[in-house]
Amino acid sequence: MAVRLFLLIPVVVFLLSSFGLRAQTQQTFSGWTAVFGSAKLSGKFSLHFDAQARSADKWQEVQTILLRPGLHYQVRKNQLATVGYAFIYHHRRIGTVGGWGPEHRTWEQYIINQRPNLLARTTALQHRFRLEQRFISKSIVRNDKLVTDGHQFAQRLRYFARWVLPFNKTKEFRRGAFMSLQNEIFVNIGDAAAVNGKFFDQNRAYGSVGYRFSPKYDMELGYMNQFVSGRSANTANSILQLAGYVRL
Repeated sequence: MAVRLFLLIPVVVFLLSSFGLRAQTQQTFSGWTAVFGSAKLSGKFSLHFDAQARSADKWQEVQTILLRPGLHYQVRKNQLATVGYAFIYHHRRIGTVGGWGPEHRTWEQYIINQRPNLLARTTALQHRFRLEQRFISKSIVRNDKLVTDGHQFAQRLRYFARWVLPFNKTKEFRRGAFMSLQNEIFVNIGDAAAVNGKFFDQNRAYGSVGYRFSPKYDMELGYMNQFVSGRSANTANSILQLAGYVRL
């Protein structure tokens, strides 16, 4: 019974975020591509890496590039602790001047993986708790160019739940089509003056269909509804995402 209640978490939050947070917001549409990877090392250690590229509204240009390596430690058979670093490059605009500004992050996370059985299928349910320390660049215009003038510090806590359901009945999902539902909520911790000045930061609700080519490789295409709480205005971003997963 407890496992089934856990399964409802990403579904319920997905619906709430899709329909309950959208009043009086600016609507945008963008595209994201991502690769999420892991590679086993010796003993209980493994590597994490993900790389992402995200477009601006209406796919006009690349707005964000993200590189995020990390080191996993297997605490238990179904639990991982991770520390890592992330480099994020944002395209920004001040008036008529545009340019790129970096953000550096250190992050720590804890992952709990579950394999509940539903409809004669062994599904995958992941819970992820991530804490981020963000060093966000301050951009100014100098000589008609956007340059970095120091950094501001902010901290953020993220909770992520992802549920993968194979289309075929199977006890061990090694190959075939699947669907996924996931949701991630972001909240700011401590002084939020460097970001939106609020406790709530954003929510990302996502659904996809994909194909597992082998236990090592997945590919999926999905829709994400991203609600961002801004300093003075909110944004609801509709995102088409193509993602690959590699497990070595």
